[in-house]
Amino acid sequence: MQPRIQVFSETRLVGKKLKMSFANNRTVELWRSFSPRRREINDIVNEDLFSVEIYSDANFMQAFDVSREFEKWAAIAVNSFGEIPHRMDKLIIPEGLYAVFNYRGKPSEALPVFRYIYSEWLPASPYEMDGRPYFARMGEKYRGEDPESEEEFWIPIRKRG
Repeated sequence: MQPRIQVFSETRLVGKKLKMSFANNRTVELWRSFSPRRREINDIVNEDLFSVEIYSDANFMQAFDVSREFEKWAAIAVNSFGEIPHRMDKLIIPEGLYAVFNYRGKPSEALPVFRYIYSEWLPASPYEMDGRPYFARMGEKYRGEDPESEEEFWIPIRKRG
């Protein structure tokens, strides 16, 4: 599984966020609070959804600890920040280099892909993690827990050294 290396342009998102850890995973709660309200967001770019994770440092995955907290977002891209719906927030993903992995399958079964990315691909690549947000981009082929579901994993990277 080889990624494409791509520059991601600065992107504005509007959505909801929660603090969580992998041991205390609140992803379902987050999406259940966001999904019914996403139509309240104006000036959207398209229907693609973003599941964003903001870690405390670039070595978060290398020094992995299931109890370490991070911020997770359920969001959608907007052209501009107009009126933000009540109890939603805005986030800017800065421009930067990403390794983009296409994934097909149930999201709940993606753990082997992440193990490969962080324990095999990344150490063997000329890149290291960068401190920008990680995200999954879920477009028209995303079908939740359907085995035919497709999404992209965007891993923030920079050249080593």
